Amino acid sequence: MAEKVVLAYSGGLDTSVAIRWIGENYHMDVITLTVDVGGERDMPAVRQKALKVGAVKALAVDAKELFVKYFVFPALQADAIYEGQYPLATALGRPLIAKLLVDTAADEGASAVAHGCTGKGNDQVRFDVSVAALAPNLKIIAPAREWGMSREEEIAYAQRYGIPVPVTVASPYSIDENLWGRSIECGVLEDPWAEPPEEVFAWTKSPKDAPDEPSYVEIGFERGIPVSIDGRELEGVALIQELNELAGRHGVGRIDHVENRLVGIKSREVYEAPAATVLLKAHKALEAMTLSKDQLRFKEKVATEYADLIYNGLWFTALHQDLAAYVQSSQRHVMGTVRMKLLKGNASVVGRKSPKSLYSFGLATYDKGDIFDQSASVGFIHIWGLPAKTQAQVQGLEELEKEVK
Repeated sequence: MAEKVVLAYSGGLDTSVAIRWIGENYHMDVITLTVDVGGERDMPAVRQKALKVGAVKALAVDAKELFVKYFVFPALQADAIYEGQYPLATALGRPLIAKLLVDTAADEGASAVAHGCTGKGNDQVRFDVSVAALAPNLKIIAPAREWGMSREEEIAYAQRYGIPVPVTVASPYSIDENLWGRSIECGVLEDPWAEPPEEVFAWTKSPKDAPDEPSYVEIGFERGIPVSIDGRELEGVALIQELNELAGRHGVGRIDHVENRLVGIKSREVYEAPAATVLLKAHKALEAMTLSKDQLRFKEKVATEYADLIYNGLWFTALHQDLAAYVQSSQRHVMGTVRMKLLKGNASVVGRKSPKSLYSFGLATYDKGDIFDQSASVGFIHIWGLPAKTQAQVQGLEELEKEVK
């Protein structure tokens, strides 16, 4: 009896070719696992395609709720954005898929798992490290890292064996999507000087074609998690889907990023993330009202570490557990409502309120009702500026003055 391998199957070029290639080169029975994290796929058709190509069994799992609850919303609470631009949609989906691969391998008695990642990308790291952390005895097969075929050769291989793939030499884009965002790479996008053609976008209107009138949306949060839109309570999946549609209609969420891959190269990536763009801005606006200055400063550092950890495939680590504990603690009072304005590709915060707000009108106003004791400022400034005054008196500022002159 042949050994079994569970392949993370998207229905795209790499994983479709991988089904036949694994059979030819490893002589293993391939069981495909397609995980629905919000990508727009016809799941029954994907399963049938896997069987047609040569899989002995084709499984599918609806993991949208798991994805949002245990991966997307914790990352939102952390304000995780890689290099200030990428909301980490694909990176967040990989550890969940790896966990389900490991679980399926145990259920099916498989000795290996496989994925369609190349040797140049980040996803290979995310899958391999996650699987190693969860099931170190499982063998990992990565055909696209082994077979040495170019994109064109891979397409020719698929055509030679009658493997249907949604990619041609004329339209060579590699696309991954889930609820939190959509990534597009390859083709003309590999030239960082070339403007992304409109054909690569599917979720967002071009800002020039978006409505001339803005839409306003009020997002309610509890403990840093979005729970309502315009006063209507919604579960996480539905809330993200609604915001993706609304913000996408206004051209919000297009990202063109030259990012630093974990494997040491720079890569031009194009993303669409309408809901993520809106929710991350709204969440940070609410934190600005409900966290102290010191909490905000420190959380910015944690957010960077958290984003790097996700991007670098280290979800299943002790460091993540430690950072997640801090993030959860920081969200105790992050509750309230943020009003967002969506217009011509922009998502702007135009209002915020919270029962736990640290903003005091009485302290902030310059009009009647001002309760700030301005006379206290003199003593404060004296103490605050004392070190600077003392140093200037003793050491002078000659060197600085010379530099200025």
